Amino acid sequence: MTATAPGSSRRSIDRLLHLGNVVIDLVLTVPALPDRGTDVLAAASRATPGGGYNVMAAAARQGLPVAYAGAHGSGPFAALARSGLAQAGIDVLQPPKADLDTGVVVAIVDDEGERTFVTAPGAEARLTADDLGAVPARPGDAIYLSGYGLAYDSNRPALLGWLAQLNGSNLVIFDPGPLLDQIPGPALASVMRRADWLTCNAREAAILTGEADPAAAALALAGRRPDARAGGVIVRAGPDGCLLAHDDGDPVHVPGFPVAAADTSGAGDTHTGTFIAALARGATDIEAARLANAAAAWSVTRRGPATAPTARELARFLARSAATG
Repeated sequence: MTATAPGSSRRSIDRLLHLGNVVIDLVLTVPALPDRGTDVLAAASRATPGGGYNVMAAAARQGLPVAYAGAHGSGPFAALARSGLAQAGIDVLQPPKADLDTGVVVAIVDDEGERTFVTAPGAEARLTADDLGAVPARPGDAIYLSGYGLAYDSNRPALLGWLAQLNGSNLVIFDPGPLLDQIPGPALASVMRRADWLTCNAREAAILTGEADPAAAALALAGRRPDARAGGVIVRAGPDGCLLAHDDGDPVHVPGFPVAAADTSGAGDTHTGTFIAALARGATDIEAARLANAAAAWSVTRRGPATAPTARELARFLARSAATG
């Protein structure tokens, strides 16, 4: 697959190599978050692979080969994670870590579709330099990193050392995530300098720049990037779509698709995985962002953290949206 159309990343993408963290999401659906010290009955619950799985599943469902290079454990949660990865057709490159299980994220989703998380890290937070030393980047690999990995004391030096050995031929995508304020400044700056694409939501962009306006934040982030670098900055704005910024102009607003949201869990991950897969097919940046917006909109109409559409489902959604104006 290639990404060589005008306005695209202009690099070949044959595979997504994911260096993030797969966890198990324990999803609880509640009418509203309980007050402190009280209880609430969940209307539904489920346990499913989540975290980095969501980005990988979104890309795989669009037809892009995907490999997971992060750590995983040996307990029942790890078995559930590996089962989900196998069902999605995602290659697992690391052996299990003995005597450690994969971590769990409790995701609480209220009636307005908003979600709140509590994370208990596991084996995915124990990635080492030796682990990554066995995973060389191939030509054509698009490399995905998450701020969750950089927040962990073991993963951070392993990821930074591995990233420093990359040459400029691999496209690097970085999502700082909600834990960005827990990442040491030098580590965050190092990854942002190397990243070809920075993708984050409006809250994260505001934290990174001090700019409350998403367009101003996108412009500020684009201005921090090294000169003559492929890619750019995406600031996701929920139902409003996203802002796409490069080094050489004002941000472009790519509109979203109006839907009735049932669950916003994993929408940002769906957006990122679909965006990468679209670039791999040769889409321009704006075309890829529009497809990513559509996939994210489709996903929030379903409950669960990994609800990205397949390529056929996305095509049908776009056709219906065009027909209804």
